Amino acid sequence: MPGAIYAEGLVKTFGDVRALDGVDLDVPEGTVLGLLGPNGAGKTTTVRVLTTLLQPDSGRAVVAGIDVLRHPNEVRRSIGLSGQFAAVDEYLTGRENLQMVGRLYQMRAKEAKVRADELLERFHLADAADRPAKTYSGGMRRRLDLAAALVVSPPVMFMDEPTTGLDPRNRQALWGIIQELVAGGTTLLLTTQYLEEADHLAHDICVVDHGRVIARGTSDELKARTGGERVEVVVHRPEQIEPAREILARYGPAGAGDGVGTGDGAVSVERHVRKLTVPVAGGAKLLAEVIRDLDTVGVEIDDIGLRRPTLDDVFISLTGHAAERAEDEDEGDDGGGGDDGDARRVKEAVR
Repeated sequence: MPGAIYAEGLVKTFGDVRALDGVDLDVPEGTVLGLLGPNGAGKTTTVRVLTTLLQPDSGRAVVAGIDVLRHPNEVRRSIGLSGQFAAVDEYLTGRENLQMVGRLYQMRAKEAKVRADELLERFHLADAADRPAKTYSGGMRRRLDLAAALVVSPPVMFMDEPTTGLDPRNRQALWGIIQELVAGGTTLLLTTQYLEEADHLAHDICVVDHGRVIARGTSDELKARTGGERVEVVVHRPEQIEPAREILARYGPAGAGDGVGTGDGAVSVERHVRKLTVPVAGGAKLLAEVIRDLDTVGVEIDDIGLRRPTLDDVFISLTGHAAERAEDEDEGDDGGGGDDGDARRVKEAVR
């Protein structure tokens, strides 16, 4: 039986650009799917199709048990959307923004007021409730936008780059709110360029590139695909980088290509922080050998450790480059409009 979000063979083209090329998704109820991919991979286009903002050229999509193409209005009543940019009215207060959304969803005025007050408290905006949204910080606007997406407590949520541009404190706060939502039974599709965010929040992860899902699994499963462990060494002085690289190269896989950074062979070098990384097999016993060899040639180390692959390593392995963080991800796929307008259209569509 399909999950709360289900897509099969979604195809969408814009002129010569094939933004989606047969995307398949299945998100079980009450879980989080992290959708990762480089800029222009099709993540936002996928969200737009699933939230009724775009019609696919072919394929099938079901959200909250409702066919997206046959019954778009019913889908809109069952979802919440937080786009890449906070879609709030700058000239209304925080309270007025939430009450307006409630009224658009045909809530009674008193009911909309009560719900607005609840959300303002939950998102720590009560003290600024009667200030115009244009006076809010970026983090406050993002929290207000997310609160607006939750006015009707939707069973399915879509969050497209929800923490882009937030400082670490506000990002952590939003993570906590997202975890509360999912613990309460909400199903969430989350697109993000912060791989730590997907690692922290997502039950399953899909990596999308060139409009196709190229890998799927839990964070641990994807890391296992990348394979192996890494030895990381931070040397004490810059002139010790080269002798340390020669030592580490003995432990790396033969014939390996360059890693991220400016390394030769299997060794990745980040010269500005004097850090070297090499993929290895052998665990803690090997680490002791590396330390002994470095000491033999007189290389002083500030830090050394053995770590598993990260989602960054997975991303690079699958797509060939690091994740790119940009506020206009996927913009232009449909000829413009942006996510700010998209979120507004979803809210206006329930009139």
